[in-house]
Amino acid sequence: MNETTLRHAFLGNFLGHSVQWYKYTILAFLLVNPILLWAVGPFITGWALVAEFIFCLAMALKCYPLQPGGLLAFEAVLLGLTSPETIYHETSANFEVILLLIFMVAGIYFLKDLLLYIFTKLLIRVRSKIALSLGFCFAAAFLSAFLDALTVIAVVITVASGFYAVYHKVTSGKGFDSDHDHADDSGIGNETRNDLEEFRAYLRNLMMHAAVGTALGGVTTLVGEPQNLLIGGVVGWSFKEFFIHMAPVSLPVLVTGLLTCVLVEKFRIAGYGTQIPAASRRILEEYDRRSDASRTDKQKVALLVQGLVAVFLIIGLAFHWAAVGLIGLTVIVLATAFNGIVREHQLGHAFQEALPFTALLVVFFAIVGVIHDQHLIQPLITYAFTLPQETQVPFFFIANGLLSAITDNVFVATLYINEIKQALDAGQITREHFELLAVAINTGTNIPSVATPNGQAAFLFLLTSAIAPLIRLGYLRMVILALPYTITMSIAGLLASIYML
Repeated sequence: MNETTLRHAFLGNFLGHSVQWYKYTILAFLLVNPILLWAVGPFITGWALVAEFIFCLAMALKCYPLQPGGLLAFEAVLLGLTSPETIYHETSANFEVILLLIFMVAGIYFLKDLLLYIFTKLLIRVRSKIALSLGFCFAAAFLSAFLDALTVIAVVITVASGFYAVYHKVTSGKGFDSDHDHADDSGIGNETRNDLEEFRAYLRNLMMHAAVGTALGGVTTLVGEPQNLLIGGVVGWSFKEFFIHMAPVSLPVLVTGLLTCVLVEKFRIAGYGTQIPAASRRILEEYDRRSDASRTDKQKVALLVQGLVAVFLIIGLAFHWAAVGLIGLTVIVLATAFNGIVREHQLGHAFQEALPFTALLVVFFAIVGVIHDQHLIQPLITYAFTLPQETQVPFFFIANGLLSAITDNVFVATLYINEIKQALDAGQITREHFELLAVAINTGTNIPSVATPNGQAAFLFLLTSAIAPLIRLGYLRMVILALPYTITMSIAGLLASIYML
């Protein structure tokens, strides 16, 4: 083999079927970072690495971010920008989230028949797209106030995947019960291709409304997001106290978000307002009719079991009987044991969706480790405390929002809440001002972070899920769809932090 042949073989294997310019870009990142470290030091190089990782997330449809992001994380360790110990610490600190991803997402998979049954009925009977969108957004907000946002998104993904699978299979000329590859559009005729694109846009709309809903509800309660528990624990708030302190900001933002949902649908803003094609509705109606007519007693019992398990899931999460992931594992055991799913290969499919994202999340913790070890955010925190106290609350809201849009909102909240706790202990601020800053930190990390998939784990999970490429939901499209919400909710949150606190 000559040198040219070897080079082509290497590039062919490197990042697989990704386009050539993307491969060269990742290689350039890997080559430039050591030079940057030598030339300008670890602080600038650290921020460059964060920007490069965000680029990998943005290009998720070109290449799954695990591989290029993992190479960047590996290089960061080799360059001394972070350490294996820091990555392990970040990972172990978020072990409950990892358990959730592994077991809860798989548990939802075994409830998919029930979810598809319920939401198919809902989609067919609710003809108004505005009412349906508002329903998805509000339901996600309500559930996320008591459940984890990733669990709620897992439900939405399962529902959307079910809808897409049914429609794509039938419009490809196959029967409802036929095996089918939903990623293969070769069976779609020219006369139905426009309908398929509209159906994809329709599902994108509903999924983004639900995703934003998880942020709207997640900010309101102590258990809504992981950083809420962290902040509430540091400040010493109970469930009721947390809700009351957040309400002056969280409730106006909730109302603003729901109004935005209505307006973007009514005026077809930023890609919203797409109606379900008539042919798609007819296929789903026919699927629902046939399913009802052909459902056996065994299938009816399976739906009943899934319903009872779903009730257990909701109650268990609402009353926090155990870590979310352990409840998810219980769901898997109950839903499979009583529905005859006992073969290993039957169980394996349930874990395919979550495990790649779990690996990506650990890579993300490595990038967070760079931010931590190189103190990338510290100058901003130092500057904040030089401002007059009356401007610190809105400043903390804005600063947390901007940082949470590009990095992990749990990490940002951890940094800021620990800093202001040290200021309180040192007597630099009063207890009252400390609580106001805690509200600003929590709302800042939860609300403006909807701007990008980086800020919310639920958004990142949606972006990297199997349904995203099927409905053409890429990074840039998510940013555009989130933009109206980002603007209205951030403005409402900022005004509330100035005038309501």
